[in-house]
Amino acid sequence: MSELSVRDFYDQLAHDYHLIFRDWDASMAYQAEVLDGILRAGLGTGPHRVLDCSCGIGTQAIGLALGGHRVVAADLSPVATARAAAEAAARGAVLPVTTADMRQLPFGPSCFDVVLSADNALPHLLRAEDVQAALAGMLRVLRDDGLLMVTLRDYDEARRTRPTAPPPQVSQTREGRVVTFQLWHWHQDGEHYDLEHFQLVPDGRSWDVRVRRTTSWALTRGQLTDFVTAAGFTDVTWHLPDSSGFHQPVLTARRPAPPRTAGSARPAP
Repeated sequence: MSELSVRDFYDQLAHDYHLIFRDWDASMAYQAEVLDGILRAGLGTGPHRVLDCSCGIGTQAIGLALGGHRVVAADLSPVATARAAAEAAARGAVLPVTTADMRQLPFGPSCFDVVLSADNALPHLLRAEDVQAALAGMLRVLRDDGLLMVTLRDYDEARRTRPTAPPPQVSQTREGRVVTFQLWHWHQDGEHYDLEHFQLVPDGRSWDVRVRRTTSWALTRGQLTDFVTAAGFTDVTWHLPDSSGFHQPVLTARRPAPPRTAGSARPAP
């Protein structure tokens, strides 16, 4: 499926994205707490310059900004970034936003201490060369010894079992309960799948059924580790839900600092 379809998917979903969560603000706060703990363990207390390069409506970016980090948010969907800016302002968070493709990040080199791509965004890139381009850009905008953070679904298990639908989610609104569920249609290669995203929103005595469609690449942890290593990152580490408390596996890696030369060594006191 084309890149445009990914943008269409999130343009269409942006208004309803918070309904994926039982309580979006509570989820924002919890996710920020967990990601902030991983971030500070890797880089120190900060605050740090963070680029959320697939911010959506701001689920991670707003929480990290409220936690004191200097966050810039970017996403392929202009509708999602507009909502992220509005939601951040409503909560008193400073959050500059821009619309950008993660494969063509519009930032100079070494601008950020941290680059984050959360909520299974990277698997929307369906070809190896697209993943490579995105990771090369993330490496470029990171400072030396900066931290990459990527979260994605547990596709190691999904590739083995090929589920046709993950568990549904239910959120409560003033109008009643909203049901969100997905159907997965696996490709013959066993790695890609077409996703149909359904939301059933109460409409009087009936339901308003909203359907969006896109395609994802079910990258295993081994595949993503190989891509990240090939891009030039080091110290690749996986933080799994049982230990991290995050709802998805989290990969961290570093942009290596250049080796010291004899001329750059600090003189003895």
